[in-house]
Amino acid sequence: MAGARSLLVLLLVSQSSCLGFRSPLSVFKRFKETARSFSDECLGTTRPVIPIDSSDFALDIRMPGVTPKQSDTYFCMSMRLPTDEEAFVIDFKPRASMDTVHHMLLFGCNMPSSTGSYWFCDEGTCIDKSNILYAWARNAPPTRLPKGVGFRVGGETGSKYFVLQVHYGDISAFRDNHKDCSGVSLHLTRLPQPLIAGMYLMMSVDTVIPAGEKVVNSDISCHYKKYPMHVFAYRVHTHHLGKVVSGYRVRNEQWTLIGRQSPQLPQAFYPVEHPIDISFGDILAARCVFTGEGRTEATHIGGTSSDEMCNLYIMYYMEAKHAVSFMTCTQNVAPDMFRTIPPEANIPIPVKPDMVMMHGHHKETESKDKTSLLQQPKREEEVLEQDFHVEEALDWPGIYLLPGQVSGVALDLKNNLVIFHRGDHVWDGNSFDSKFVYQQRGLGPIEEDTILVIDPNNATVLQSSGKNLFYLPHGLSVDKDGNYWVTDVALHQVFKLDPNSKEGPLLILGRSMQPGSDQNHFCQPTDVAVDPDTGTIFVSDGYCNSRIMQFSPSGHYITQWGEESSGINPKPGQFSVPHSLALVPHLGQLCVADRENGRIQCFKTDTKEFVQEIKHASFGRNVFAISYVSGLLFAVNGKPYFGDQEPVQGFVMNFSNGEIIDVFKPVRKHFDMPHDITASEDGTVYVGDAHTNTVWKFTSAEKMEHRSVKKAGIEAQDIKESKAVVDTKMENNPASSELQKIQRKQKLIREPDSGVPVVLITTLLVIPVVALLAIAIFIRWKKSRAFGADSEHKLEASSGRVLGKFRGKGSGGLNLGNFFASRKGYSRKGFDRLSTEGSDQEKDEDDGSESEEEYSAPLPVPTTSSS
Repeated sequence: MAGARSLLVLLLVSQSSCLGFRSPLSVFKRFKETARSFSDECLGTTRPVIPIDSSDFALDIRMPGVTPKQSDTYFCMSMRLPTDEEAFVIDFKPRASMDTVHHMLLFGCNMPSSTGSYWFCDEGTCIDKSNILYAWARNAPPTRLPKGVGFRVGGETGSKYFVLQVHYGDISAFRDNHKDCSGVSLHLTRLPQPLIAGMYLMMSVDTVIPAGEKVVNSDISCHYKKYPMHVFAYRVHTHHLGKVVSGYRVRNEQWTLIGRQSPQLPQAFYPVEHPIDISFGDILAARCVFTGEGRTEATHIGGTSSDEMCNLYIMYYMEAKHAVSFMTCTQNVAPDMFRTIPPEANIPIPVKPDMVMMHGHHKETESKDKTSLLQQPKREEEVLEQDFHVEEALDWPGIYLLPGQVSGVALDLKNNLVIFHRGDHVWDGNSFDSKFVYQQRGLGPIEEDTILVIDPNNATVLQSSGKNLFYLPHGLSVDKDGNYWVTDVALHQVFKLDPNSKEGPLLILGRSMQPGSDQNHFCQPTDVAVDPDTGTIFVSDGYCNSRIMQFSPSGHYITQWGEESSGINPKPGQFSVPHSLALVPHLGQLCVADRENGRIQCFKTDTKEFVQEIKHASFGRNVFAISYVSGLLFAVNGKPYFGDQEPVQGFVMNFSNGEIIDVFKPVRKHFDMPHDITASEDGTVYVGDAHTNTVWKFTSAEKMEHRSVKKAGIEAQDIKESKAVVDTKMENNPASSELQKIQRKQKLIREPDSGVPVVLITTLLVIPVVALLAIAIFIRWKKSRAFGADSEHKLEASSGRVLGKFRGKGSGGLNLGNFFASRKGYSRKGFDRLSTEGSDQEKDEDDGSESEEEYSAPLPVPTTSSS
């Protein structure tokens, strides 16, 4: 069996990497020109070897003027290293345009599959073992080697040939029959490099994907027993059924992500987010997630396009004296370890349709009119006519952060999530008197950091600030320079903060603890918006003033507009708690969430002229917060009043006409008081809830069509199990001391549907055991009286027979596999370990403690509530 596996591995590593689909005749066609005759259009390629200095030279590896005749064509060409001495590749420069080339791969080997100037890659790339040195793909970053790192070539052990593979996806750019000379330029040096680059290939060789199976995991793991290697890039590969491939270093039972990517994206090496070292004793682990839906028979690992592969390429460097250029892992030495794999490994990666790899399937080109239309930039209105849907990112652990009451959320310049929360302070019925003066000043300011910067991917706390500054935080926004603008309803003030400064606020508007309605005072201000072009400051003021105030960039009062609404049909410019602001800069508009009037009003920023009202019955009576991005307006409403039917939810609207194009709710926990919302350009949405102390992340299913597990044909695991895994991960990997402080401050954290208490389970298990023991004792007592001493031996023998059936032969312990296997209708299947052990070549063939803080009007008479 071991010999068969070795043979399979050898075949998979050494076979052709070409992916094309071709007619039978074209497979045998070769281009036998022995001289490299370049087209006149291929300027600069007639000198493939270009001296740089006494030790360095460049190698220009280009297609010799080719014209693909059909889409999804793969051409290969080779070039011999111009020296027999050892050299080192230290840089790659792609010479290709995404308009004509889908992707390129560069291999190193000693025996190319053809001696022609170029050939169809169906015939193979190399006869012997080949190593991938470089990959370039449209919409993907080029591979960059760190300084002092090089691939060793030539000499006694290095590759003698380079083989270039170019994939021409859509050939519509070749209608004029021009010749293509795409390729890559290498910078080589004869100077020995201190660090040598290499490739670690993790691949499964015996995974079987049953037909119709929704989820199949292929796991690979190996102990690392070499000198330290430093990972700087990775590449994933499967065929059509692969959904996501993830790689990890496991050290002391802690999982550290190397890379995670969709195998349907362009083939390229992607840089690791943070450099990772692999040391002796670590475990390298990888998981490929497949679906067998759409197949009528089982799919096996193999080299054809109808087979599958599970490959993770890890690009690393090592010290030259210990360098190993190529290593493989084809086993799963620690299958039980995968029970604690991070949940992200099971969630598909979103892929835009125009970035999907073809994987050898010829796709019919669209008509000229449709092609030209697709190449044109889309107008905002055209984009908005498409379906748009957001849904909760179930793999995001941020909902378990549980800071204080979440009052504000925003995105910084790096697209990190910024949270403004109230720590151990709450807004309830005792917070203010009838004149809106804060009554709990004696508590002092919040003693913990109230502003948290959160990693949008893993919810790690990256930075925290705002300690001993605020009493009741409310609004949060970030300007174009990255400054934070926050409001405090207890202080009745607005603050401008530099997130990187410890010197205190850059600007303060309003008077501390003094509510008012003149030009120098606020009364519970709710939000701030800063015009990115002019720096003009807009403040919504607020709970006890129904106005929008405008200030200069330096904080000087300019003007104000708005008045308190009266009656059941408020007029434009009338407000009942202007609660949230959203700028639409390119249109010169400022939109206001008129909370208690259940509507959104938009005004011109220069003239303050009313432009439009957005109001829907599904809003109910409240609109709490709004956010604008790329022609879309996002909003959240409030809890329905008694007798009302409209649920609390989020909305996505077409800003141009105000129509609702989507609504959304969380799956984990539920909205109680969604207090603020923010959205990014890629359609990611965050909602902060002031009652459940929770922040949710939602992603766009239009831009991220594989984000939904169900849409990808893969059902999500039970939410309670997923939560447990995330909780364990966060306990094992505390994000920061600040996060630990936040969690320690929670007096009581209970999740909905958290399961049956352990004590109850234990009690239920103990009761029958005790009952059985009591019955056994009683029977023994009765028999001893009836039969005397002989009954003791009979009872022991009887007990031994019963226990023996559960222990199994010769095991001395409980063996459920043997026990069930001995029963009719059962087999050992499911109790035996599943063995899941390549190259990437194919050939054709909730519950939060509620307060009275800022909520809707009391019954039966609706009045303005706090928030």
